[in-house]
Amino acid sequence: MTDQAITTRTIIGLEIHVQLRTATKMFCGCPLKFDAPPNTCVCPVCLGHPGALPVINRQALAYSMLTGLALSCDIARHTKWDRKSYYYPDMPKNYQISQYDLPLCEHGHFEISVEGDTRRIRIKRAHLEEDAGKNLHDVPGCTLVDLNRAGTPLLEIVTEPDLTSAEEAFVFCTELQRLVTYLGVSEGSMQKGHMRFEPNVNVAIDVGGTEYRTPIVEIKNLNSFKSVRGAIAFESQRQTAAWQEDHDYVLGKVPNENRGWNDDRGVTEFQRPKEAAHDYRYFPDPDLVPVDVTDEMLAGVTARLPELPIARRARFMSEFGLSPKDTEIIVGHRGTADLFENAVKCGAPVDILGKQFVNVWLKLANDRNVPVTDLSVDAERMARLASMVADGSVSATAANRIAEAMLDRRDPPDLLADELGLVQVQDTGAMEAWVSEAFAANEQAVRDALTNPKKAKASAGFLRGKVMRISGGKADPKLVGQLIEKRLSELRE
Repeated sequence: MTDQAITTRTIIGLEIHVQLRTATKMFCGCPLKFDAPPNTCVCPVCLGHPGALPVINRQALAYSMLTGLALSCDIARHTKWDRKSYYYPDMPKNYQISQYDLPLCEHGHFEISVEGDTRRIRIKRAHLEEDAGKNLHDVPGCTLVDLNRAGTPLLEIVTEPDLTSAEEAFVFCTELQRLVTYLGVSEGSMQKGHMRFEPNVNVAIDVGGTEYRTPIVEIKNLNSFKSVRGAIAFESQRQTAAWQEDHDYVLGKVPNENRGWNDDRGVTEFQRPKEAAHDYRYFPDPDLVPVDVTDEMLAGVTARLPELPIARRARFMSEFGLSPKDTEIIVGHRGTADLFENAVKCGAPVDILGKQFVNVWLKLANDRNVPVTDLSVDAERMARLASMVADGSVSATAANRIAEAMLDRRDPPDLLADELGLVQVQDTGAMEAWVSEAFAANEQAVRDALTNPKKAKASAGFLRGKVMRISGGKADPKLVGQLIEKRLSELRE
């Protein structure tokens, strides 16, 4: 068998847990605080005390429906709650409230682009459930439990096994994070554990037309995109090697299993056999009434559905002529994209505005660790600054200084440019004098521009920079370039 040609195909399905951006937990009024002291955000409901009754978080339900619509899912008109039984210290009532046979959202799809090819990944279901607490192993010889996270609303999104590579899974997860943050349903912070990924991986091995499939491995609780890519790539290779060593390593003969990812070693490690649905002994939760989604509820959520990131990126490139890279940056944050569009509506020239967003406004925002929308500069003033560069009132360099001043003052950029002495000089006589001064002070650069073809372009650019410095940034760079070329032509003659 091993003498025949072998081809392999990786089969990947994803389970993604998304923490929803609600103020309180899924079934009680306890606040959600990431950095609260252990066991301070708890109550009888999330602690599982006898007789404590859960109440559904309406906002979590709306967020889940909104995400389901964005994933092209069918929204169930009737859904219920189920108890998923398991005994772990981080779930004190010994069951998790989840959804089993009647999920809120199902039968959807999500399109991604991988190396220029569009891939449609089917969404099997997206259901609401509560999170468990957190086991801490900081003290030698014992395990501590923090139940602040117990009861946090989670949306579990389950794909069909349509992904075929670690790279596809990586792209899917990054695009999904963009989607949930764009919708505003989750912060999507990897550092805070707002998204956790669990790939189900096995390999189809074809030998001479006969297919063998390895057992399914679920890799638990990956909390970074890098881990998703690394764990799937390793697991695919590990399973192929295991089959080549023992041809009985196939689905049905060897149990499915759960494995963890050791990021330091770059390997997956066995944890326990993989549970099946019957292991959890699901049954309807007697303390929670089913949810009937009315036409009014669905219409209200549908009205909140924005233009989605992938579609918006395509429109920005076609409508505004932005490069794929700049579009990716601007559309990556919904508020930034909205601000950009509003500035265009205020009359900003798109080409200059795009450069300023990427090179000026986003840099200023990143320096302050805030989004552009928190810089307190409205679309109208951004548009005016871009227009000033377009009409030659100020240079691009001067615009950078004006932009910084706009962060602290509400004045129009025209006034700030005048106060800072940055209004661009259009006096040809003054600029000719600055060019003469730059030529006199930089004779070697002039000689290179005249006689050294390899250095001619760089030398001319050097001279233009000197003129701009002499002028204090007031000279029109385009006109300066023309005057330099004119002067060089005269010297050649």
